[in-house]
Amino acid sequence: MFVRALIAILAAFACGTAYAGDKPLYAAAPTWVTPAPEIDFSKLTDRDPMLVLFDQQQRIENGQVWIYMSQALRVVSPQVLSQVGTIQLPWQPDQGDLIVHVAQIVRGAERIDLLAKGEPLKVLQREEQLEKSQISGTLTATMAVEGLRVGDTLIFRYSITRKDRALAGNVQTVAPLLPENVRARFARLMLSWPKGAPVKWKLYSEGVTPKITSAGGFETVEIPMPLPKQPEMPNDAPGRYTKLAMLEATSFADWAAVSKSMAPLYKADGLIAAGSPLAAEVAKIAKASTDPRVRTAMALRLVQDEVRYLLNAMDGGNYIPQSPTATWSLRYGDCKAKTLLLLAILRELGIEAEPVIASSSMGELVPARLAAPAAFDHVLVRATVAGKTLWLDGTSAGDRIEDMEDTPPFRTVLPLRMAGAELLPIVMRPPGRPTMEISVELDQRAGLTIPATFSYSSVARGPLAAMLQAVSTQATKDQLRDFVEKMVGTVLVNAALGDQALRYDPETATATITASGVIGSGFERENRRYKMVLDRTVNDIDFAPDRARAAWRDIPVAVAPDATGTYRLRVRLPDNGKGFVLEGNQTLPPVLAGVPMMRTASLADGWATVEDRFMPVGAEIAPADVAAARTQVTLAKKRLLTVLAPVSYPPHYEVVAAGKASKIFDPVLAVYAKMIAEEPEEVKWYLNRANFFLGIYEWRRALADQDKAIALQADVRTYLARSVTREALGDDAGALADAEEAYALEPGNATAVSRVARLRFEKGDRDTALSMLEAQIAEGGSGAEGYQTLQAELLAKSGRASEGLAVLDKLVAERPSDANRLNNRCWFKGTNNLDLEGALSDCAKGIEIAGSPAHIYDSRAMVYYRMGKMAEALADLNAALEVVPDQSASLFMRGVVRRRMGDTKSGDKDLATARLLWPVADAEYARWGIKP
Repeated sequence: MFVRALIAILAAFACGTAYAGDKPLYAAAPTWVTPAPEIDFSKLTDRDPMLVLFDQQQRIENGQVWIYMSQALRVVSPQVLSQVGTIQLPWQPDQGDLIVHVAQIVRGAERIDLLAKGEPLKVLQREEQLEKSQISGTLTATMAVEGLRVGDTLIFRYSITRKDRALAGNVQTVAPLLPENVRARFARLMLSWPKGAPVKWKLYSEGVTPKITSAGGFETVEIPMPLPKQPEMPNDAPGRYTKLAMLEATSFADWAAVSKSMAPLYKADGLIAAGSPLAAEVAKIAKASTDPRVRTAMALRLVQDEVRYLLNAMDGGNYIPQSPTATWSLRYGDCKAKTLLLLAILRELGIEAEPVIASSSMGELVPARLAAPAAFDHVLVRATVAGKTLWLDGTSAGDRIEDMEDTPPFRTVLPLRMAGAELLPIVMRPPGRPTMEISVELDQRAGLTIPATFSYSSVARGPLAAMLQAVSTQATKDQLRDFVEKMVGTVLVNAALGDQALRYDPETATATITASGVIGSGFERENRRYKMVLDRTVNDIDFAPDRARAAWRDIPVAVAPDATGTYRLRVRLPDNGKGFVLEGNQTLPPVLAGVPMMRTASLADGWATVEDRFMPVGAEIAPADVAAARTQVTLAKKRLLTVLAPVSYPPHYEVVAAGKASKIFDPVLAVYAKMIAEEPEEVKWYLNRANFFLGIYEWRRALADQDKAIALQADVRTYLARSVTREALGDDAGALADAEEAYALEPGNATAVSRVARLRFEKGDRDTALSMLEAQIAEGGSGAEGYQTLQAELLAKSGRASEGLAVLDKLVAERPSDANRLNNRCWFKGTNNLDLEGALSDCAKGIEIAGSPAHIYDSRAMVYYRMGKMAEALADLNAALEVVPDQSASLFMRGVVRRRMGDTKSGDKDLATARLLWPVADAEYARWGIKP
């Protein structure tokens, strides 16, 4: 880890330009280096840290920065040996030299000189950032350390020199500092420069006491390392609160000097030769329009679309841009090259424009940093058209005329002017077009408990659209389908796609994804009423700033300048929306969690509609406003926009009956049919359709799809599902066979074990079934309670009801306040006509404890039925069905009770419904002696 970190630190030094050698030099350390304290490496012990010595010294002199490094690393393990066994030193030959001073292995009292055999370092040119479209010309000197062993100490000392011809004689340097979590026996940073030289330096870390000396005509600042622990900052603090772990130094007097120094690099006048191919492109733009805004948009599109991005940091390219002619000929360039090309074109078109440099990630910190080019890593164009400031970034993508006034999130820039300039803040504006627009339509007319057909579309713009363009042209059919599924899945969970497409329009620079298919209903029954949350925007807000610490109370909350967007959801309701209502936030505050918001919601013409627009622009929430903003979000989350069905909305079985009569399920089935036709070997489509058929009580059609799925790919879950379907159709032998297959595939599956045991028992193999359960119970585990409950039931059916009751008594004794265990005992007593008063007590206590007691009402109704109390039984069954209208057991028993009470018509209706939901209900209840 330390080796990688040290290489990263060295890489940070590799900025600037100068011509030097392309091979390592071998020489003694410079005489100005202050020797580190003597360390007897032969006496190191396991108590010493792995990083024994880290001595970093820099000298600024004659426009050059000399960086000297001395390090000693203990090889404490085989893992460390693999990391340090090959030395890798990157440098750039056009910036300076790599000079190797010492390379040694210390093993006890022995010192092995790794440089004794001549020039052991080999030079490689590796463009490690090529996948990021960057070429730097970096050379890497490597050496496989021969004979290195665990327990050795590796000592390496070397220097890198830098002189940057782009800085007009100025110098700058940045020295990363070791953080507090890095242990080192001795570590320091020293920076020196000639006395009287215009060098400024700055530390950003807290708790550091630099040692400043003046001797031999040089000023020196020394920083002990590692750094002390830095104050923690909340993750949502503005960037200017960041504590950079580095020391930086510069000879630039101020920002104006930086501006003046770099401005000549971007002199754009006369760079486009008359009659050249590039001049012809400029002429096309000039001929197309006289409107400066249109011309600017066309010029930006030309640079973005016709010149690919490639960073070229070779031959002084770290700061010096290649010419517009070269960029247009090569058709590639980095931000410098693209900016100079765009400037040259705009000047030819008479557009006022200038280059500005920016920090892509630390723009808020720039005003607090020393004036130096190192504070920036990006350059773009600032144009003025019709009195408006336009920020034009040639390295971006997909900008069109509607986007001209968009602002980049760089916060602070420095214009490059021959006369010099000061820092300029960027005033953020909402973008002209949303980054992403998502529209979803759900057709729920078939019923609130029935899967819905859906259509989805999303329109992306800007760089995101450019990335999607690459997907649309390069992805295979299967890859494209998977990609669209993932995109849709971020909005619609568990959606099954029928059609999908991805299209890119170069004229508008938009990528459009469309999809359609089937998705489970978003409606849920709560408090005896169906409802669906329409709100996605507020629901997704995560606003929990932590300002509890005293040191954080005065820190604002930064709101990221995230993607802007529109989210639109339309739900088509049954019965043209009659009786449906909206509740919750039909409008939103103008700003929520620091993000400007706009919501419109309506319920009309059978559609529930919500459209949210959110436009984050990187605002800050002042410390005094944080509590109010948090409260506002909390209140909004408590009032999520929801569409509520009427209280009288019919139960699922009535919806199914009406839907079959009106053929309203046909659109859903058509989607499934299309999926299967397109991918006839895809198991999931058969299973999805089988589940849909089960939901509308088409048992035989479900079975056909389950048969096909198992033929294609048999698994435990499908076997168990088909076992239930076969049982419902009266095929007990087939149900047992499927359960046995599932059990064979996964003997530990609790559902498989229980089904096999019960179905074997019903077949007549009672002893085997009970023995099977006894073995499972003996093993214990999370499924033991379910096995014991089933054991009690089967014991009772074997004429051993007292033994079964004893099993349940033991379970209740273990957890007397467990509503489920109380209900199981109540049901057992009721079905077996035992201790009915005790059963009533169990059910009453269970109802009191349970959050949703519909199943316990059903159990108590059974007890009342056994006691001959039909009115009380009917009341409990009504209560159960009010909560869960499709509880088939309660419907069957209510049919029986109503017939006993003389209401034959209503009873027969309930019985018919129960048989629809569970076709073998009569046989099941007949086992307890209950018949209509």
